[in-house]
Amino acid sequence: MLVSARSFAEYRAMFALTDRDLGRRILDCPGGAASFVAEAGQRGVDAVAVDREYAVHREELGLLVERESSFKRELLAEQTAGFNRSWYTDADDQIRQWTANSRLFRADIAARPERYVAGALPELPFSDRSFDLVLSSHLVFSYGNRLGEEFQRAALLELARVARREVRLFPVTVYDTGERHPGLERLREELAGAGIDSRLERVRYEFQPGADEMLVLGCTGYRPPARTAPGAGRPGAMPVDPVRWRHRERSDRGPAAGAAQRA
Repeated sequence: MLVSARSFAEYRAMFALTDRDLGRRILDCPGGAASFVAEAGQRGVDAVAVDREYAVHREELGLLVERESSFKRELLAEQTAGFNRSWYTDADDQIRQWTANSRLFRADIAARPERYVAGALPELPFSDRSFDLVLSSHLVFSYGNRLGEEFQRAALLELARVARREVRLFPVTVYDTGERHPGLERLREELAGAGIDSRLERVRYEFQPGADEMLVLGCTGYRPPARTAPGAGRPGAMPVDPVRWRHRERSDRGPAAGAAQRA
């Protein structure tokens, strides 16, 4: 999996955030090294990020993302060939922007550590209805072919559990294929059966071609089952798919090993 460092402006576009939305208590899940919470804080927005990497690489995550992005420059250029260039003019521009965003993240997690909570789907360390609005980008559907529907179902219910009003997920396409997740409508039907309304909404953000829709879950009518113990009623644990910091592997194993890893 890739840890990203997207900006406040990208979040506004990806999730169609209005000024009214920004007046609410917001959760970013997973937050990665994005600068959303940092920039939101500068604007007086009550926002919190949660990510499993905050338990592992809390102090160095921003720097790791910065170095990894530069190390993967050629791979980024290859994988994003033909992508929409309204946000990043090329791979070098993407690296520049992610570097700037990750530095904002690094400064903010040091200055306001309480805003960055270690945790991971499908069991978040928050009480029911802790946030008005929950945002989730580039995970649940982006890695759908790796995570599986059991995890997705549990993750969607967990995101709805901690939301008072809405959950917004972007995108609904699978990164590897560029196609809308094939199980999306089935998952929406299951959510409806649990009292969670949903709708698809086109947004003014597109990087990967065709990835310009978010899924919006209406959570006001959802009443999650009581949690009697950690993990109770939470099937579908996150599959083991750790982040691979390939720039660090190269450093640990030497230039020759690094070249072999990239081959």
